[in-house]
Amino acid sequence: MADPYNYQDRVARGGVQSGAMIDQGLRSYMLKVYNLMALGLAITGLAAYGTYTAALNSPAFAQAMYGSPLRWVVMLAPIALVFFLSFRIHKMSVSAAQTTFWIYAALMGLSLSSIFLVYTGQSIVQTFFVTAASFGALSLYGYSTKKDLSAMGSFLIMGLFGLIIASIVNIFLASSALGFAISAIGVLIFAGLTAYDTQKIKEMYYEGNDAATTGRMAIMGALTLYLDFINLFLFLLRFMGNRD
Repeated sequence: MADPYNYQDRVARGGVQSGAMIDQGLRSYMLKVYNLMALGLAITGLAAYGTYTAALNSPAFAQAMYGSPLRWVVMLAPIALVFFLSFRIHKMSVSAAQTTFWIYAALMGLSLSSIFLVYTGQSIVQTFFVTAASFGALSLYGYSTKKDLSAMGSFLIMGLFGLIIASIVNIFLASSALGFAISAIGVLIFAGLTAYDTQKIKEMYYEGNDAATTGRMAIMGALTLYLDFINLFLFLLRFMGNRD
């Protein structure tokens, strides 16, 4: 029997339009995640270099930042804030969560400013661009692959806990061989986590939450990728960085 209302055709067109809307929404969502992450990295970079420059021009400030108990506050404050944001974000407004992320990125910059005392500026810049290229390729793979990376992600997270324990142990052992192994494993772990986290962030979009929840999800996604980038950069810097 003929379909005078072209029902099948309308259903097919509706499915295509729905898929197009999802794809457009996903692109917008992922673009927001990457933009937030990039701005966070920019804030961190400016804060790190600004702190280093201020330390060069003021011996008293340098002593306070790098030679007094204040340095422990600077080192531990980002850790405390990232835990606060992770556990409280679902109760925060989008603007408050975003502001907290900016503050976290600035505090991380203060903490990372000491790398300018250890490595040459040229090697820091070179390592940053190598990290950016690697991160981009790995994140693109995580976004585009059809393979489920969940199993790999679980393995990498367990490896991350092992890496943290080994790093703490090496503080007391001060073993160069163990330090080299930690750096190599760290690069591999955060390379894998970049792809895994990108796929996870993409899949979270399909949960179909309201605008506020989606906004908070984008901020947490940006924070996750930001941490992957920073850690990948720091581990690569141990290999590529030229010490002053």
